[in-house]
Amino acid sequence: MTVTFSHSTAITARNLQLTLANKVLLDNFSIDIKAGQVTALLGPNGAGKSTLLKILCGEMSPESGEVAFFNRDINDWQRAELARHLGILPQHSSLSFGFTCKEVVELGTMPLCLSRQEIDRITSQTMANTDVLELAQRLYPTLSGGEKQRIHFARVLTQLSQADDKCILMLDEPTSALDLAHQHKTLQMAQTMAAQGAAVIVVLHDLNLAAQYAQRMVIIQHGKIQADGTPWQALDPAVINAVYGWQVSVHAHPIHDYPFLLSAC
Repeated sequence: MTVTFSHSTAITARNLQLTLANKVLLDNFSIDIKAGQVTALLGPNGAGKSTLLKILCGEMSPESGEVAFFNRDINDWQRAELARHLGILPQHSSLSFGFTCKEVVELGTMPLCLSRQEIDRITSQTMANTDVLELAQRLYPTLSGGEKQRIHFARVLTQLSQADDKCILMLDEPTSALDLAHQHKTLQMAQTMAAQGAAVIVVLHDLNLAAQYAQRMVIIQHGKIQADGTPWQALDPAVINAVYGWQVSVHAHPIHDYPFLLSAC
C-alpha cells in the first residue's frame, strides 16, 4: 500500500542492494524521504532498518544503488558542508572521555561558524529543549543510558542549528533508553523539527509511538517495503501479522485521530 505526499524530496534512494554474511539486508530498495514530515521506519529485528539509515547517511556503502540529498548525489557533498544539514543520532554513541555534558553538546558546533557567545546560547537552548540543562557540568560517563541519549540528541540539534531550509534529521531508536515522558518529548521535538521543514527519519520498534508521531510509516521486512503510507494505511492487521507473526487489532485513539494496536493473542 502506498501514499503520495506533496512535500519536497529531501532524500532520494534508488535500487539499493546489500548482502552481508549471505543475508540480503536491502533488496533493490528505493525510497523518497520528504521534507516537512516524520517518516518512521519499522519492522522486526534484522529487517534492514538501521542498515538503511547507515546507507542513507553515508556510513555504509551499498553494493549498488544511489543516494542523493536535495537532488544532489551524496558523493558530491563536501563532508563539512553536509554536516551542517544532516544530523544523525545513532543507536549507540561511544564516548568514554571525561567531558562535561555541555562539552559533549558543544561538539555539535564543530561544522558551524559561531562565536563563543552564540555557542553558549545555542547549546543552552538545545539542552533546555532536551531536558538536560541541569546536567551541563556533570561528567558524561557518570550519566544513565537515557541521560546520555538525551545529551546526544541535544548535540545533534545543536549541529543542525544552521541547517536553514535543507535539514535532515535521522534518529535510530531514539527512545530505546528513555522513560515514558522523555519518549514522548523526544518525538514531539522530532515532530516540531518536521513542522519547521526538516526531513525527519526515525527508526522505531514501538508501532503505537510511531502511529502517534509519524505522518508516514514504512514497514520493512527482508530488505523490502511491505507497507508504506499514513498510520491508518500502514497499520493493517494482516500486514502486521505477516511481518511480525503476531495478531493485532487496530483501534482509534479515544482523543486523538491516530490508530493504536492491541495484541489480539
